[in-house]
Amino acid sequence: MSHEDLADVWRRIIVGDGKSWVVYRHGTCVVFPDPGPDTDLAARATDILREYGPVHAGGPAGDFGTITLDPGPGWVVYGHHNDVLTYVGPGEVEDPSDLRVGLYGRSKRNRDGHELEVVHVEDRRAR
Repeated sequence: MSHEDLADVWRRIIVGDGKSWVVYRHGTCVVFPDPGPDTDLAARATDILREYGPVHAGGPAGDFGTITLDPGPGWVVYGHHNDVLTYVGPGEVEDPSDLRVGLYGRSKRNRDGHELEVVHVEDRRAR
């Protein structure tokens, strides 16, 4: 999926015109409900993802839940930080069970948490 396509997916998913957000290469998004006027969105999102992206077995970083998008297609996988979400598209998993989707989304978040490659910043703050 292209970076532009990922941004379009997150525009469809995120509810609330005032929320700013940052997307990473593998589909993880850090959402800011109210970031404040002086926040460097990419830098702050990267700090959050550096801490909450990598998976550590046996702790809260390994936990996940899934949300089936309606309307679809795809899923959002969430974890131990409410504002860190990962998109999983229907073509990415053969088995659409919550377990398989969640494990795959968690692995994408883990990669983004290590690589920290920002591909899109959506700044929706009032000017």
